[in-house]
Amino acid sequence: MRTVFFIPMIFLATTLRAQKVDSIYFHLYTDSLKKGQYNYINVDGKLSNGHWLPMTAREVEFTCATARFEGNELIIPSDFKEKTVTITVTLKANRNLVIEKTIWIKTLPDPELPPLQQIMQSPAGKKQKARRRQ
Repeated sequence: MRTVFFIPMIFLATTLRAQKVDSIYFHLYTDSLKKGQYNYINVDGKLSNGHWLPMTAREVEFTCATARFEGNELIIPSDFKEKTVTITVTLKANRNLVIEKTIWIKTLPDPELPPLQQIMQSPAGKKQKARRRQ
């Protein structure tokens, strides 16, 4: 009889100590997103005890009308014509907790990388030698 009473008490105590997500925030690694690539969208939840918890597609729902999500990664087509995308994130445990963000799409192409030989002969090595003389 004691075990029948004891087991539910363990579950109750565990539930009481579990922290609740009070709010969710975007913490983006960049100021613009790239076309034709996977763009990781970082969302963190702030717990009721003040600690932060990274959120994944298990805890939040990602939506975007003009691109698609795979987990936390937003995939923007290479032929995308818009200047921005708007992302909506909803906490699955509390559908009233929703955030939305509009993010710019990168318009300038990435510069070509120099060949390895040019990198190895760059003035960076010369700068270090000049500093040693001083």
